[in-house]
Amino acid sequence: MEAKESKLSNKLSNSEEKTLQIDVETLERAAFILKTVAHPVRLAILKLLEKQERLSVNQICEGLEVEQSLTSHHLSNMKLKGILSSKKEGKNVYYSLRERNILNLFKCLEGCECVMF
Repeated sequence: MEAKESKLSNKLSNSEEKTLQIDVETLERAAFILKTVAHPVRLAILKLLEKQERLSVNQICEGLEVEQSLTSHHLSNMKLKGILSSKKEGKNVYYSLRERNILNLFKCLEGCECVMF
């Protein structure tokens, strides 16, 4: 891969190379986010957190009608990847979105003809 990149960068001016690098970084970030949320339960968690800023694990389980072990698995994965944050209060753990702009993903999906909402 490095050989291809170096051949490409030899042909590009510095400004073109910078633009390409930024585009690659943007695409890599987009792919990372899409991989992180690419599961119906994870998307449903985001939809719940769109409606209410923070929810406990129990509230999310009830809202999704999914077992706590499965919900916790998805929550911890999204937290580990930086999509969610959590705060423990007594016996409850509350989750919230780190950045609400991730919800723009749903606007993109709604505009896509291949997805039906």
